[in-house]
Amino acid sequence: MEAGPRNTDQGTQDPQDEAPRLSPDGPDEDAVTPEVEVELRPQRRLRIWQLAPIVMLAAVGSLMFAFPLAFGTGDGGAVVAMLGLLISCCAAGWGMMAARRVGHAWPGLPARGSGERPDWRVLALYVAGGAALVALAVWRVARLR
Repeated sequence: MEAGPRNTDQGTQDPQDEAPRLSPDGPDEDAVTPEVEVELRPQRRLRIWQLAPIVMLAAVGSLMFAFPLAFGTGDGGAVVAMLGLLISCCAAGWGMMAARRVGHAWPGLPARGSGERPDWRVLALYVAGGAALVALAVWRVARLR
């Protein structure tokens, strides 16, 4: 017996002939089956373990800020109020960073990674509102003395 190719029927095609042809830049458009994209990652949202410390810190800071202002307790009231304001602002910043990390954006501002530029009027409104709140808080604490 000689080793060599086997005789095959002339009417049967090789499986290689049935495979889709490749063009120099990839498979032909007609031969490609449609693909379905499925998101494997879970939806990003804030969990309770992320929200609880932020809410507790904000509550403690706002109470520290509000009680000396409301009841005018002694000489240390201004210091406690400013410390409460600082803690409240830290909690607000922490909350904003956590919300931004999961994909939330402030109203009027584009989502992260969208490539859009924020409108300067919306930014000016946010800056003016924040400056007004800080000015009112500092003015109220200054009046305690």
